[in-house]
Amino acid sequence: MTSSPMTVSTTNAKDWIGRSETVSDTVTPTPYAALSATLDRPAERPAAGTPLPPLWHWLYFLPLHRQSEIGPDGHARRGGFLPPVPLPRRMWAGSQFEFHSPLRVGDALTRTSTIHDVTEKSGRTGPLVFVKVRHEIRRAGETDVALTEFHDIVYREAATPQDAPPEPQPAPADAAWETRWVPDDVLLFRYSALTFNGHRIHYDRRYVTGVEGYPGLIVHGPLIATLLLDLLRHRLPEAEVASFRFKAARPTFDINPFSVCGTPLADGKTVHLWAKDHEGWLTMDATAVLT
Repeated sequence: MTSSPMTVSTTNAKDWIGRSETVSDTVTPTPYAALSATLDRPAERPAAGTPLPPLWHWLYFLPLHRQSEIGPDGHARRGGFLPPVPLPRRMWAGSQFEFHSPLRVGDALTRTSTIHDVTEKSGRTGPLVFVKVRHEIRRAGETDVALTEFHDIVYREAATPQDAPPEPQPAPADAAWETRWVPDDVLLFRYSALTFNGHRIHYDRRYVTGVEGYPGLIVHGPLIATLLLDLLRHRLPEAEVASFRFKAARPTFDINPFSVCGTPLADGKTVHLWAKDHEGWLTMDATAVLT
C-alpha cells in the first residue's frame, strides 16, 4: 500500500525538525529610525543604549538570500533551512514571544533558529502544513536568552475559483483605543524593504491577484502585529511587555482601510489587542501581558 503524495511530503518535511541555524547582527540605529518614519513617528536616529520597542527585532537578522536562490513567489526556494513543503501558498499564521530582557541599540546579538515542529492538517481548501520555528536571541557572549519567539508558518494549496472565503468573525466592540490605517502601496513597500521581504503578495499586484487569487495586496501580518504593540506603547508609554502572542484570523488587503484596537483587562496586567477590517471583521487577535 502506498502513501499519498501529501503524506510522503509531510513525512519528509518532518525530517527537518531539530534543524537549526545561528546568525549574528548588530542593532544599528538607521533601521529603527526608518521604521519610526514608516509608522509616521519621529525619525531621529536613536542613541546607543535606546531600548528596541517590542517586535522591532524583525528589522535585524534579515534573510540575505542571493537573487538566484529566490523562488517564483519572491521567497527563497524551498529546502534550505525551512522544509521543502510542496504547497504553493505560504503565510505567517501567528507568533508567540517572551521578552526576558530588553534589546538595545548598539547590542551585538546572535539568533539561533530551530525547526520546532511540522504538522499536517486538513482545511476548507485542502491540506495545510504548519511549520513552527523557535528563535532564541542572545547578546553576543552571553548564555541567557533575551527574547524567545515562536513563529507559525502555514502552507496551503493554490486558490481555485470554487474556494469559499473563510467564515468572518466579528471583531470585539469594546475597544478602549482605536487607530485607523490606510495601507497604501508605499507603506507596504517600505515595510517589505525594511524587513528585506521579497514575498510578492505584499507589493506585486499583478502576481497577488492573477497567481494567488487575492483581491489586492496583502498587508504583512508582522506589520499589523507591530502596529498593535505600537498602539499599546503610545497609549501606555511606561508599560513593559513581558509576553505577546498573536494569531491571524483573516487576510487584510490594501484596497480598504483597517483599524488596530485594544483594551486593558481588569487584572491590570493583560491587554487584549486586535485588528479589524473596514467591515468590522476580525483580522488579527492578540494578547499582551505586562510586567
